[in-house]
Amino acid sequence: MTTPPPYGGPPAPPPAPDGGAQPVPAASAPNGLPREGDRTTSLTETVKRLPGRVSVRTRLTLTYALMFFVAGAVLLGVVYILIKPAVEAGLRFRVSFPPGIPREVTELWANEVDVQRQLLMDGILSGLVSRSIIALIGVGILAVIVGYFIADRALRPLQEMTATARRLSHSTLAHERINLQGPNDELKELADTFDAMLTRLNIAFDTQRRFVGNASHELRTPLAINRTVLEVAISDPEASDDLKVLGRTLLGTNARNERLIEGLLLLARSERELQVRKQVDVREVAETAIEQLAPFAAENSVTVSPELYQADSVGDPVLLERCAANLVENGIKHNLPEGGQVWVRVGGSEGEVLLQVSNTGPHVPAYEVDDLFEPFRRLNADRVDSARGAGLGLSIVRAVVRAHGGTVTAIPRPGGGLVVTVRLPRS
Repeated sequence: MTTPPPYGGPPAPPPAPDGGAQPVPAASAPNGLPREGDRTTSLTETVKRLPGRVSVRTRLTLTYALMFFVAGAVLLGVVYILIKPAVEAGLRFRVSFPPGIPREVTELWANEVDVQRQLLMDGILSGLVSRSIIALIGVGILAVIVGYFIADRALRPLQEMTATARRLSHSTLAHERINLQGPNDELKELADTFDAMLTRLNIAFDTQRRFVGNASHELRTPLAINRTVLEVAISDPEASDDLKVLGRTLLGTNARNERLIEGLLLLARSERELQVRKQVDVREVAETAIEQLAPFAAENSVTVSPELYQADSVGDPVLLERCAANLVENGIKHNLPEGGQVWVRVGGSEGEVLLQVSNTGPHVPAYEVDDLFEPFRRLNADRVDSARGAGLGLSIVRAVVRAHGGTVTAIPRPGGGLVVTVRLPRS
């Protein structure tokens, strides 16, 4: 029978098949604490990982300080070696005694003089060494401070590269470069290489956007022809009922394909640099989007509650209107099929404009929120099922917001639904 653990501790090991006790695993001590060897190994691994956690600036500062201390110690040793003979020569003198003094006394006095001379020489040298060490420590501390600022100045070009890389986005690749000025050293070579890489990335992104735009534009014509042919076939009085049902089904599929193409065109346009920049009242943009989607909301028994205040930003009014409309439409669709509520809020704070759309609906797992901003991603929906959209709505929102220099975040709403917040720079 297994012995119960004392005071809630770990259970005792079960008996072995032969009736003996099972051996305690070597990975841990009998008291449950790590063994001494484990602690030593952990400390060794921590020391090995320590250099990777220290910044380059700190490592450069410590390197400068260590080099200074080594050079100072070497210089102190050289000075000591050079000064010691000079001190000995300066304290070497001959003592003469008046005649008539016994030899034992003169030898005693001579020995005493030698002892005093040796003590004086040792005092001078030890004082020199102690004062030199104190001066070395003081100047060493100053060297650490100066080395920190020297390291900061040496790393300034890297800081500029980092700041430029953080500012970069697909919409600023066309004109944003490091363009580091200075001598043709390793840092300038690195900056020029980075600028060349940005140029290649800009060409690749621009080629991709043009391909998506051109392909989407070319697909609009056959879809329009298909829609016309289907409408004519359905309107024919001699068409059978089966043909009309098939025609309406194909018309619905054709309409979804047209919406998908329009979304791709808008996404390609949103990812480019803004061609239009004017002052826009985000409140009016939200009002227009709500008015356009009012019939759709009423048809699906969804209540849209606006709370709008004036908030001016700078950008493309058409794109911002599409951004607001996509958020409101996404909130309405997420409430289907039983209806619900959507709240639209617009306001401004110091330096930024806020557009927030909240909606009721099914629970949204937190780990799936970020994926909703990727193209063709829909919550709990198969890619083939496009009845509730093509999965480009939030992707277009993110592209439009980034093109305007803003940010967009989404969090699950308590009780179900989603809260999407857009922050744009204030004009």
